[in-house]
Formats: sequence, structure tokens, C-alpha cells
Amino acid sequence: MMHITFLDHSGFLVETASAALLFDWWKGELPAIAPGAPLYVFASHRHEDHFKPEIFSLDNGEREVYFVLGHDIKLSPRSLERWGLSPETAEKCFTLRGGQTCVLPCASVEALSSTDEGAAFLVTAGSQTVFHAGDLNWWHWKGEEKAWNNNMAANFKAYTEPLRGRKIDLAMLPLDPRLDDAGFWGPKHFLELADIRKFLPMHQWGNFEFTKKFLEAHPVFADRTLPVERAGQSFNL
Repeated sequence: MMHITFLDHSGFLVETASAALLFDWWKGELPAIAPGAPLYVFASHRHEDHFKPEIFSLDNGEREVYFVLGHDIKLSPRSLERWGLSPETAEKCFTLRGGQTCVLPCASVEALSSTDEGAAFLVTAGSQTVFHAGDLNWWHWKGEEKAWNNNMAANFKAYTEPLRGRKIDLAMLPLDPRLDDAGFWGPKHFLELADIRKFLPMHQWGNFEFTKKFLEAHPVFADRTLPVERAGQSFNL
């Protein structure tokens, strides 16, 4: 059983029987988290629409907390001072790049390289596996040169290859309307590559109708897609 709350943009709270997983929260109201379970706070990369230093205030003594960060979020002495990070909280932070893993109480994390900044995270908590792509996406911009877009396509396919055939109970994947129809390519590739049971779109910049367009183009994914309609929406799996 999982309870998922869409916070905003690419932010989600996923509560399982063994842990609470908070992904890329920078905006939206964080609901009360069930007591007892450890909290794992993920920030895929340093972009302002994925990371805010205020997440570290969640280490407030109420529960066991760990922070898993994309490698571009530097825990330098200057950053620790600027963010008001205590040495005790800093010891609970782990930075990962693609290919690295981290084993924590009640959860293990595998990082994938990103086609943008930071990393994507594949998290196993108990018997459930959750994937948050961060900005790992098939970015294809009309204004870019053909060579750039071709290189992006090759990198995206290479970076996602570790997911081939993997069983994933829940995947949070970018479905970005700024790319027009090319915005379908990334989630389509993920859904064909891995055994994804349920897919939550993200990084939609409030244009939730884009999910409908995706499903009109690819109705085969309708039974696996959980359309997001508003911040604060929740799902039970």
C-alpha cells in the first residue's frame, strides 16, 4: 500500500508501510506525515524548481531523517553556513551521481545519470520500488541544433538503460508541455523500457491537460497513467 500526494511541479510525498519518501519538494503544502516511519528527503538537482534549502529544516527531532541529493548540490562549508546546516544534519546527507548506490535503514537508493543536472533516483523501500526521474528526460527543443538534439537522444537512451525490464511500482516522469509532441517521447520510452506499474506525470508547469494529449496519442498507457489535476491531489495504490 502506498499513499502519494502531489505537492506541485515535480514534488511528491510517497508514504509506504516502511518509510516516507519526499521528492523534489520546493513548492506546495506538505501534509502531515504519519509518525514513526523514517523520512527520506530527495532533491534530484540544484535547480530552483527542484531544490530549496528549507528541506533541511525537516530534521527537527520529530523522526529519523536522511537526505539524498544529486551530486551537483554541493555541501561545501560555504553552503552549509549559508543554509544554516548543523554538523549533525550534514552527517545525514548523501550525494549521489549516476551509477552510485546508497543503503539506508529501511531503504536503498540507486542513482541514474541525468540528461540535465544531478541524478534520478530508484528507491526500494520494503517490497516496493519507486522511481523519480528528476530532470532525466528526452529533451528535444525546436530551437536547438540537430546535433544537440541527436546527442540528447543518445544520452537519454544510454542513461535509462539500467531500468530495462526492471519492475517499478510507481514512476514519476517528466511530461513537459513546452516540448510539444516531443514531450511524449521521454515517458513513452520509460514505459516501454521498464515494467512500470503506475506512472505519475510531473514537470508540467500547471498544464495538466497535456496528460490527456499524451494519452490520446498513446492510449496503450492509459491503464498505467494516473492523471494529475491539481496540487495537493492524493492517490492510494
